[in-house]
This record gives sequence, structure tokens and C-alpha cells, in this order.
Amino acid sequence: MSKRRPLTPCTRRARHKRSLQKRLAVHRALCPSTLIERRREGKDVVEKSVSNRDNRTLERIVKQTIQNVAEIHKEWTAAGVSASRTTTHRRMQDMGFSCRIPCVKPLLNNRQRQKRLAWAKDKKDWTAAEWSKVMFSDESKFCISFGNQGPRVWRKRGEAQNPRCLRSSVKFPQSVMVWGAMSSAGVGPLCFLRSKVNAAVYQDVLEHFMLPAADQLYGDADFIFQQDLAPAHSAKATSTWFKDHGIPVLNWPANLPDLNPIENLWGIVKRKMRYARPNNAEELKATIRATWALITPEQCHRLIDSMPRRIAAVIQAKGAPTKY
Repeated sequence: MSKRRPLTPCTRRARHKRSLQKRLAVHRALCPSTLIERRREGKDVVEKSVSNRDNRTLERIVKQTIQNVAEIHKEWTAAGVSASRTTTHRRMQDMGFSCRIPCVKPLLNNRQRQKRLAWAKDKKDWTAAEWSKVMFSDESKFCISFGNQGPRVWRKRGEAQNPRCLRSSVKFPQSVMVWGAMSSAGVGPLCFLRSKVNAAVYQDVLEHFMLPAADQLYGDADFIFQQDLAPAHSAKATSTWFKDHGIPVLNWPANLPDLNPIENLWGIVKRKMRYARPNNAEELKATIRATWALITPEQCHRLIDSMPRRIAAVIQAKGAPTKY
């Protein structure tokens, strides 16, 4: 008489599964592991029926507010739907929903949206060639610490506190404020602002950085200067400076960052600096200068060429924030 083979862990699990199915009178096609297998193979899966009305209720709940799956599931079941948390999540995925970090856009009231819309309608006939005559400018803040961004480390168990595997952080990271300008021909020199920008400081920036940038990007050709409505920019003394130098300034409403292409350039620079780890403000400035120098005229030209599309997007959104 042959001896019985010893049971392996896989055999035990298979027997337990068959026994459980038999005791609960559950068909094999309804077991979770089998559902996953059939779904992967593209076969039909027998699932509990959820009505179209229930699906519409779920879609309304998801769109109403930002919640996690557990909160959405709780609210959906409270509406009278009998479903598991897994089913809730799967239904959301089937509807095309996926969890993402929300984009940050300015908070606009109705009056601000109307001003944006009116400005966009006024500029809707401008061509890319006309926008190429505009020099865009802006300030941006750069910090030594870039949050959770940065490279990962390879480490073994017990090496979490190894200096090689640590990333340094400080409570109040050093930062610098930078002024820059661009056109379709490229970028101008950067100015690192050492103090709070008032009208006098800003006029000094215009004198020693904007004018050289204009010579570099436009030569003897005429151009229009763009700036936002910061107090130093809209001061009476600053307006007088522009008149004295014969430089026209583009009228620019408040809360219009999605229409300023230099905002995209700041984003490009910060993404390129993602893996840089400067130790002090001087190293941070050197990294910014080196990264700014990598911006090509082709990149600037593409951004300026997008201005008619940006204007159209603002009009289509009726003054609301756009994808830009």
C-alpha cells in the first residue's frame, strides 16, 4: 500500500478553498481570487448588480467634494446602496475617476473672472507674432528645501539612520527671490533681490536688468513690457519711470498667472533643480543661474506661440482658471 504524500501549503489552501465553497454553497466563479483571474483574462465576471441610479448617485458624491474612498463608500452606502468598499473603488475606476493631487489655481471671485474674461476678449485677435513683441517678467521664490522631492536611496535593513541614507532639512530653509524676463527670442539676465521690493528697488531692477535684457532680446526693435499689479510695479513713480524711458507697458489685470508664460519657465527651472541639493544661499543662486542658462530660445518661442491658445482657453472657461 503506497504512502500518502504529505500535504504542501498550496494543497492545504486549495482544499480549504474547496471546502469553504462547498459549505457556503458558493459557486467557484464568485470566489475573489477567481474573479481577479477572470478579469485579467478579459472574461465575463459575475458581480452583484448595481443599478444605473446607484451609479449616478456615486458619481454625484465623487464630484461634490474631495474625499477618500472610505468616506465616499460610507456616503454611498448611507444612500441605500449595498456594496463593499472594494466595489465602490472599482465602480469609481470604471467611471474614469482616479486619485490625483489637485492642481493649485488662484481663488477667483465673480468680479475677477469677469475682468479676466474682458481682458481676454480684448486680446483675442492678437497673433503669435504680436505676442512676440512682448517682454514678460515676474518674480519667483526659490528655497533650498524642495519639500519631499529628491532622489531615493538604496539601503539595507538597519541603515535608516546611516548618514549616507539621510536627507538634511532645516526648520526655516534659506530662500532667494529672483526677478527674470523672457521673450520669444530667449531669456534675459536674472536679478536676485536682496530686500523687500518697493518702487525704488524695482526701478533699480528695471534700470540695471530690464534694459540690458531688452537690448539683448530686441536690439533696436520696439517692444511692450509686461508686469503684474504688485504695489511696486503699479506705483506712480514706476509709471513715471516707464514714461520717461518711452517704454509702453501692457495692461495686465490681477490674478492672471496662467496667461504669463514666464510662470511656466519658473516651473521648468524648479523641476530641473529637483535633484540639486545646495547647502547655502550662494550655492542656491549658482544652481539657479546655471539652470536658467539651460533655457533655450526654442522653449521660449513655443511658450509665446501658446498665447493665442491661452486667450481662447480663458474665453472658453468664461474667466475661470485654465490648464495653463
